[in-house]
Amino acid sequence: MSHDAPEARPAQQRVGSVGRRSVLAGGAAVVVGGALTACGDGRPARSAVAPSAPGTPLVAVADVPVGGGVILADHQMVVTQPTAGEFKGFSFVCTHQGCPVTQVQDGLILCPCHGSRFSIATGAPQPGSPATKPLAGRSVARQGDEVVVG
Repeated sequence: MSHDAPEARPAQQRVGSVGRRSVLAGGAAVVVGGALTACGDGRPARSAVAPSAPGTPLVAVADVPVGGGVILADHQMVVTQPTAGEFKGFSFVCTHQGCPVTQVQDGLILCPCHGSRFSIATGAPQPGSPATKPLAGRSVARQGDEVVVG
């Protein structure tokens, strides 16, 4: 029996065959895809980001507007500044169906999936929101010109 290179084999023998790399790559995609949760499946998104150590810089103070906030997707959190010098941290996972929030506007943290709105001061869902639970709080602190993990 000869051991021809795959290119030399008849096409019908190659059709449907899967190489080791394809299986490994496909398996990795399933594992990575399984670590994240699609919006609307009723389960909260699982964190693919390891918690940061206290003191880890998150964002410059100047980048967090008073009465607003910023979404930090890399840290899966929202940092807000409800009043001058007061910083709050929240999970960026909506408590309604696990979608990531995507905007901070007019004193609210907004989820685009089903219209949930949360207070930038407390993370509490606002009247009329489909979410009934507040965003999970995250510990943050001001350290010089930066907001850091608290």
